[in-house]
Amino acid sequence: METLERILASHPFFAGLGESYLPLLVGCASNVRFHEGERIFHAGGEANRFYLIREGKVALDVCGPGREPITVQTVKEGEVLGWSWLVPPYRWHFDARVVEPVRAFAMDGKCLRAKCEEDHDLGYAMMKQVAQITTQRLQATRRQMLDIHEAWCLLVEGRS
Repeated sequence: METLERILASHPFFAGLGESYLPLLVGCASNVRFHEGERIFHAGGEANRFYLIREGKVALDVCGPGREPITVQTVKEGEVLGWSWLVPPYRWHFDARVVEPVRAFAMDGKCLRAKCEEDHDLGYAMMKQVAQITTQRLQATRRQMLDIHEAWCLLVEGRS
């Protein structure tokens, strides 16, 4: 039977972290499930968790007043949902909507922030992992913006 510690160790997010940190991380983890169509979080809400997706898909959406949401990225099995738990002011930057039923580990951000304060090596390792996720989200948003711009240009050229 697999233990929570082994399952966390096998997740790509914790792959390079080192086994000595796993007992600390287990204390901050819990199993969660979300159903299709459910909102996991909303932009602007308090960000005190992040999720290690084990199964399913979650769309990260940007919403504007009077406009349909734009999906900037879809997070799936083996990926991480959320980075805002580590960066003040600890607020979500996107909406997260379940596209396919999700099984995940919820990691308590307050618990992990406290552990990172106690052990700066752990904090540095976590910050590097979160920086990678932030960069991926920024690149996904950039690609989405370019696609929207290209579609808009084609629409404008078609009217001329």
